[in-house]
Amino acid sequence: MPELDIGALRAQFRNAKAKLLSQFAQSRPTTSSATHLLHNLAKLVDRALVDLWEHHAMPCGAALVGVGGYGRGEMFPYSDIDVLVLVPVSPSIAGDEGLGSSVENFITACWDVGLEIGSSVRSVEECGEEAQRDITVQTSLLEARFLCGSKARFEELYDATFKHLDVPAFFRAKTLELRQRHTKYEDTPYALEPNCKESPGGLRDLQVVLWVARAAGLGKNWHEMVAKGLLTPFEARQLHRNEGLIKLIRARLHLIAGRREDRLVFDLQTSVAESFGYTNTPALRASEALMRRYYWAAKAVTQLNQILMLNIEERIHGSQDAPMRPINDKFLDRGGLLEVASDDLYERDQHAILETFLTLQGDNTLKGLSARTLRALYNARDLMDGNFRSDPVNRKTFMDILKAPQGQTRVLRLLNQTSVLGRYLWVFRRIVGQMQHDLFHVYTVDQHILMVVRNVRRFFIPEHAHEYPFCTQLAAEWDKPWLLYIAALFHDVAKGRGGDHSVLGVKEVRKFCKDHAVSSEDSKLIEFVVGEHLTMSRVAQKEDLSDPDVIEVFANRMGSERNLTALYLLTVADIRGTSPKVWNAWKGKLLEDLYRLTLRALGGARPHMDAEIETRKQLARQSLALYQLPEGIEQNLWRTLDTSYFARHDAPDIAWHTRSLWEKVDTAKPIVRARPSSAGEGLQVLVYSPDRADLFARICGYFDRAGFSIQDAKIHTSRTQYALDTFQIMSAPNSPHEGVHYRDLIALVETQLVDAAASDQPLHEPSRGRLSRRVKSFPVQPRVRLRPDERAQRWLLSVSASDRSGLLYVIARVLAGNQVNVQLAKVTTLGERVEDTFLVTGPGLHQDKSQLRLETELLEAITLQS
Repeated sequence: MPELDIGALRAQFRNAKAKLLSQFAQSRPTTSSATHLLHNLAKLVDRALVDLWEHHAMPCGAALVGVGGYGRGEMFPYSDIDVLVLVPVSPSIAGDEGLGSSVENFITACWDVGLEIGSSVRSVEECGEEAQRDITVQTSLLEARFLCGSKARFEELYDATFKHLDVPAFFRAKTLELRQRHTKYEDTPYALEPNCKESPGGLRDLQVVLWVARAAGLGKNWHEMVAKGLLTPFEARQLHRNEGLIKLIRARLHLIAGRREDRLVFDLQTSVAESFGYTNTPALRASEALMRRYYWAAKAVTQLNQILMLNIEERIHGSQDAPMRPINDKFLDRGGLLEVASDDLYERDQHAILETFLTLQGDNTLKGLSARTLRALYNARDLMDGNFRSDPVNRKTFMDILKAPQGQTRVLRLLNQTSVLGRYLWVFRRIVGQMQHDLFHVYTVDQHILMVVRNVRRFFIPEHAHEYPFCTQLAAEWDKPWLLYIAALFHDVAKGRGGDHSVLGVKEVRKFCKDHAVSSEDSKLIEFVVGEHLTMSRVAQKEDLSDPDVIEVFANRMGSERNLTALYLLTVADIRGTSPKVWNAWKGKLLEDLYRLTLRALGGARPHMDAEIETRKQLARQSLALYQLPEGIEQNLWRTLDTSYFARHDAPDIAWHTRSLWEKVDTAKPIVRARPSSAGEGLQVLVYSPDRADLFARICGYFDRAGFSIQDAKIHTSRTQYALDTFQIMSAPNSPHEGVHYRDLIALVETQLVDAAASDQPLHEPSRGRLSRRVKSFPVQPRVRLRPDERAQRWLLSVSASDRSGLLYVIARVLAGNQVNVQLAKVTTLGERVEDTFLVTGPGLHQDKSQLRLETELLEAITLQS
């Protein structure tokens, strides 16, 4: 045999692979093009491996076997090549150095040629022993494919694999493995950066079905499963179509990344979408169109995986013939799962579709839907048409689901998972799988909506009172929870159409209420909540709640206590349903403060400011008396403070400030005091110091360097030109003191911040804050707006930008450089978007040129950081 030319073989393999990838890149993005590529890449690897095997003196009786994905005869552009060198007996046992040497030379040659193989060398006996210990090995052997060498040895392996296979144990292990994997990948096919191989609804879900079916002798592919009665021809077509799409996306992903990359990360979504021919439109990004198509395919895979796994389990355990408890003439109880009485139930009685979920909701002994029921629902989707949606019986059943005493969260999620919700509420179907590139929602629109429904539902469940004590208190006095469920279902249902989704949502929910015989009074409440669902959050986080005019305007907008309570409950549920990172105790306090202040105003209790201030002073004096301080000591500090201070701080804060400062009102050095925040999370920090133009910037710079994020700031300058500033701070994500006891944090802040506030060093240059991948992929357009407040005495400065460390210091530094004084700072972080609002004053703000310079410098500063 002529000597093997490794260089020529390597060039031949690379050129052939490059040609296949080039043809695929230039072809139309069809499932057949992906299938063609995967099979041809596998064949190319087959030829190279066989050539290398034949040019090496491999032992007689040895065989080369493809396992894993390669064993299936498919190769993605940058996937692993898993092979098993099957030898008559282990080299270590045989003591045959020549055997070990020939195998080692073969493996080395594979790598030299450019075949990045994952190899194992075992005898049949060793394979069996390893398979008994490791379910992964057992699984890979199920997909073993003969390549070359001894066919008899391979058949011996095949027989041994199935001979020692404990099918029930294998099924149980793969089911547990599937659940663990789903948990790892967020238990949803709708992750914003899904792994198209491993996430729920990905290719691995299909492979699990094929593994357990093959192990149980129920078929090696979809066609054979149809013959075994495990699949219907329609389901097989659906599986083939959705599997083909996900394979196509994964192959394009590999090609564009130039490496093995199975995650549809933000950085690559747009490029993959463009390779499919998608382009941006005013209503939808190209990446959103691609991801929506992926989500729909992944959702179908999830549904079919569930149906098939339940079916296979019944076949393995022989439970398909087990006796069942009749529930009524339409449904049965199959071991805790709701089963349709006949396969054609929904064709004969379309009302039974929604009745399925109402029955499940009303029976606590039922854990879910059986495979037969899931299959019947999957095949009944075309029955849910316009007539189905307008049927009065179906409309009543849907309202019964919403009005039921319990179970809305589980049933609505199941309605969505089975595609019934989107078929019944056609407007909901439009937002299924729709991404939200707003940097603070981490769920698709349909997921977010159902999360908000869940949160609202929890307000009415006593077991969750510890999570939402004030909301639970309000909910206990609310007579119709279903009104809030409807508002939650529709609050974001018009997203992605262009225009104001709140306004469009009102039109949609008004139609729903009319169609479902909701009374005019109840309909108006739901419409109000949907239309105003962003208002309360905006006012609480961006406006000065100590200003009576702000409260009066908001109270007038609410109109009634009932409207206010409904909006408050939905607002809390909505914010907590956007992302685990968005909600914090300080936002909760702001919303609760706004609710209580507005409730007083709605009751006609708009306070006269002088009377309100006197009440606060009296309460502060009572608090001071508890500390046995001399009577009248408060005047040392209070005589230096004007009305705006007392209007902006509540009695407990006034008392705390007074206790901390009454003996040191003329101090030459900064005083810093800290305590746990009254909101229950983070610290409240008091800074008292001779005023200086750059003090706010120095304080912000310190908090940034020390790893704290500022949630709120109240800035006041006394008549004696002392700054009395109060900050609400929290540990920033990944800060070095996360988990440190609050007493240690207080000592740290009180020591270090004094030095920072007293420093005469020039303000340090802002660091270039690190941007997350998500911000890089979907940056926020920086915006700055400066406008006079309602009295035209001060100015409202609004800044919107992508979040990054040091941003607030960047803003404060520019303000200091323009001699602008900050009186109030509202810092709102929505995921990875920041919307900060400042109440400011300054001698130059009444001049157009000064305003323009300030806005320009701010834009340049925050854009420079982007």
